[in-house]
Amino acid sequence: MSNDIIRYDIEEYVEYMRDESRIMGKADSISFPKNEAELKRVLEKLAESKEAITIQGARTGLTGGAVPMQGHVINLSNMNGITGLRYDGDKDCYFLRVEPGVLLSEVNTAISKLEFDTSAWSAESLEALKLLKASKSRFFSPDPTETSATIGGMISCNASGAKSFKYGATRNHIESLRIVLADGDTISLKRGRERIDGGILRLTTQGGREICEKLDVYNMPHVKNASGYYLESDMDAVDLFVGSEGTLGITVEAEIKLIPKPGCIYGVMAFFPDQEKAIDFVESAKALESKPAAIEFFNCMALELIRANMYRGHLPDIQRVDPVYHTGIYAELHATDEDAGKGMLKALSALIEGCGGNLAEAWLSISKHDMERLKEFRHAVPEFVNSIIDERRKGEPTLTKLGTDMAVPNGFLRTVMRMYDEGIQNAGLESVIFGHIGDNHLHVNILPRNMGEYDTGKKLYGEWAQAVAEMGGTVSAEHGIGKFKVAMLRKMYSQAALDSMMKIKKIFDPDNRLNRGNLFG
Repeated sequence: MSNDIIRYDIEEYVEYMRDESRIMGKADSISFPKNEAELKRVLEKLAESKEAITIQGARTGLTGGAVPMQGHVINLSNMNGITGLRYDGDKDCYFLRVEPGVLLSEVNTAISKLEFDTSAWSAESLEALKLLKASKSRFFSPDPTETSATIGGMISCNASGAKSFKYGATRNHIESLRIVLADGDTISLKRGRERIDGGILRLTTQGGREICEKLDVYNMPHVKNASGYYLESDMDAVDLFVGSEGTLGITVEAEIKLIPKPGCIYGVMAFFPDQEKAIDFVESAKALESKPAAIEFFNCMALELIRANMYRGHLPDIQRVDPVYHTGIYAELHATDEDAGKGMLKALSALIEGCGGNLAEAWLSISKHDMERLKEFRHAVPEFVNSIIDERRKGEPTLTKLGTDMAVPNGFLRTVMRMYDEGIQNAGLESVIFGHIGDNHLHVNILPRNMGEYDTGKKLYGEWAQAVAEMGGTVSAEHGIGKFKVAMLRKMYSQAALDSMMKIKKIFDPDNRLNRGNLFG
């Protein structure tokens, strides 16, 4: 095989040995296939030695899932086409066909402008595009913070973001998948066609292999979840692969669902005098008949972090965060039209005042520019956290932040918040808490100043994971397990459940070659 496909001068590709987890790995070779045919050629070559294979996209993940520990790296960033569009009249849905390496930002831009490279599109796709241009606008709702994430990566960890409170995570918006297995065989899956019925998985690969396996179903938490394989007695086979973290096969094509764009969008940033009143507001907002699309949380330390960086000249285009603001809640309202939007805004405003917030100090965003300012505000906290850790790493190169990604069932929000606050205070750690409080899903970012504090924080994180699992929650709601949270997955599931997951893994990857180290260690 020519060196332009498999490259052994691995020292030239150091940046591909890590992802946003800051974990550093190693590999023997790397490839950047441009299409499925090249990918299969790589797999054929690797099959001779049965090397371990790490699948990568944009490497925006936070759990080390894209970090190689040995063997070969397949980076899918060059498989980045938007290859077609399909309209399903029965469902009144549009499905955009994409390759795994296309970026979320590229998808969003193409959809909003309805501008695509259609040179290789079929006649059916071109006809669907005409219909889409004549219809009301559509959008792809999953919105992780990193819009530089690839669609393949989002499928891999069932990514979500703020608006998953209303629309659900990536899994809810995947209609079909084309998967290449480690041996080069392929599987095509379409929602409603290939299923797991009564716990029995039945599939036929393109190469003619018949798969008929009885799976041992286990209990999953009834919360937003990205921990381990999704498995129920009766389900679409598509859902088994979404969130499987590249351990079962390599996604080479997917159809993503485009849903109607709201006719009216409002953003409201409200501030409360203490955390308890902010949570009162959240619980009331979640109970509204027309609930917000997103409800986001910023604790007092998160607001203090933003204030400190604003004064240093960062975020020049956002409003001042007054020192009297203690806890912030952002709510995004999606309505069919302006009248409905005003009705939702009126109901939300009454809740703000009723829960002790000062309505006169709330920020209201109506225009596209104002919405962008609020989006910048919401994304500023994790960016500032990363900059602090990067600065501290200059003194201690092995130092990283500790970021939780846990979610709990309804009824446990105050309990888990109290656990976080008391644990951090008792340990004397620096931290900020923010995130998707509508889903009872908060990110606690511990900012250690040295490795001693890192070890303290890691121990605390493990204790929290155990407690959250006992509440019926998940140790990862959107980032996945990767290599960083394998021990936490074991706190969440029994050994029997983990054995069931490994059985699934062996059906599709019997030699344990794909993304070795993810999920199972």
